[in-house]
Amino acid sequence: MPLNAVSRRVLFVLVCLCLAGCDTVSGTGRRQVNLYQPSDDATIGAQAWEEVLSDPKVVRTGPKAERVRRVGDRIVEAATQRHPEIASGFEWEFVVIDDPDQVNAFALPGGKFAVYTGMLELTAGNDDMLAAVLGHEAAHVTSRHGTERLTQLTITNAGIGATSIFLLGDLEPTDRDLVLETLGAGANLGVLLPFSRSHESEADLLGILIAAEAGYDPRAAIALWQRMAEVGGAQPTEFLSTHPSHQTRIKRLEEAMPEAERIRSRSSG
Repeated sequence: MPLNAVSRRVLFVLVCLCLAGCDTVSGTGRRQVNLYQPSDDATIGAQAWEEVLSDPKVVRTGPKAERVRRVGDRIVEAATQRHPEIASGFEWEFVVIDDPDQVNAFALPGGKFAVYTGMLELTAGNDDMLAAVLGHEAAHVTSRHGTERLTQLTITNAGIGATSIFLLGDLEPTDRDLVLETLGAGANLGVLLPFSRSHESEADLLGILIAAEAGYDPRAAIALWQRMAEVGGAQPTEFLSTHPSHQTRIKRLEEAMPEAERIRSRSSG
């Protein structure tokens, strides 16, 4: 096949992928390219969940697990109220992972949550703060960030392949590999990391609105990140990080707080 025909085919596939997967994020209206359906989120999350549950550190009973489920159930109810077209189709589930050194939590596509005991210790005695964590993770789920990320990686890899066809056909193999490696790093810094930071910022915003809808104090999210800054030590330069800096997050949360407080006042009334 002639080179220009291959190039046209690659371009055609990339354009079709983008057009076929255009959608909007519930709650922000951001245009999203996602090649997966919500049912795929549930399937992908369920498959990964089996691996999570095989960890001997998983805790499903006892006070810590009960606390996460109690707060989590309210968060899921609020997420379903705010994003019914997405959240109502998932089977939400929560576990605790016994690792006090991990001050973290995560949610898989389809609504499967895990909270590390390190995070539970950080938020001990403050369910509003735990709700900020779970609201953030629920927002990742309802915004379908997991499968959007998979889509972004697919398109980026295809784009790098297209660049190889367009620009590198006449290079020696060693030079070709070097340029491709450089393009990969460039794509990582220029596309993938900022894209991930945009996910985190979106989840911060939607997460406090979900927590507020559930009746929790949204200002606890600011206290959470202030505490995270105290225990987290030095952060990498924001340009090289997949997450916004603590200071950036706090500033954006402060800007969103009036809306969150109105939602909490309405839901509590």
